[in-house]
Amino acid sequence: MDKEMIRIKQSEFEIKKIDKNSECYPYRLKCCDEHPEILYCIGNEMCLNNMSVAVVGSRKHTVYGKYVSQMIGKRLSEAGVSVVSGLAKGIDGFAHEGALECRSQPIAVLGSGHRMMYPPANLGLMEQVAINGAVISEYGPDMKAQKWSFPRRNRIISGISEAVVLIEANANSGALITAQYAASQGRTVYAVPGNINSHFSAGTNQLIRDGAVPLIAIEDLMNDIGVEKPAITESYCKMSDEEKAVTGVLQKFGGMSVDEISHKINIRTSQTSGILTILEIKGVVFSTGGKFYLAN
Repeated sequence: MDKEMIRIKQSEFEIKKIDKNSECYPYRLKCCDEHPEILYCIGNEMCLNNMSVAVVGSRKHTVYGKYVSQMIGKRLSEAGVSVVSGLAKGIDGFAHEGALECRSQPIAVLGSGHRMMYPPANLGLMEQVAINGAVISEYGPDMKAQKWSFPRRNRIISGISEAVVLIEANANSGALITAQYAASQGRTVYAVPGNINSHFSAGTNQLIRDGAVPLIAIEDLMNDIGVEKPAITESYCKMSDEEKAVTGVLQKFGGMSVDEISHKINIRTSQTSGILTILEIKGVVFSTGGKFYLAN
């Protein structure tokens, strides 16, 4: 029988059918009610049973939400955890972008068939996820996305994951459906706290009020799922004393202006600006509009 293939951007993949009796079928998902009889997969089907954590959120987001989702995706990947998401615009896509910085094995779950992937703008991201990890769907390759298929696929996102992290979801966000599935499947739901005056964080803050675990530090999640924190990175060891001082202030106090940082470590503003520029190039800090900086 000929293999069924799909071409995405510059790469060609075999579309594999994984039934629930296969050793590649995600064992966590198999233990859930309403698990699919068959999964269609491109990429490395063996990674579907990796230690994995879902990172999801809204399409609409703030700069802070983008930064946090990329950071969490990267930190989980550094620890050898597969990041699971839905390849949607916004938080889902940013989480996978962060994961791919470490060449880990991310997992994407589609709400359509592989040939009808939505949104098309993320086809390049889909290609990279498939090259490094796996892209799965319960729908045949040529099925178009439907309004009901996206909420339905969320049970798979949470089902194959050890835990679920929500970042920036408004009160009506579809990401909250993933949290509901996670709770019914016995998964721990983590929510990143947000500004109480921002509608972007209304849903996540509500989850915390209703019993979700507030994600204050990524180390808390890693400890809960039994993953060791990665050792201090080589890039940190190569920092100058001034760079370490700036990074330390940001880790202690959070987002600050250049003037505030300069005052804390008692150096000139011009010198602080130069240090921050170098740290941005190294990927250690992140700027929001050029005014505030957050330790990565």
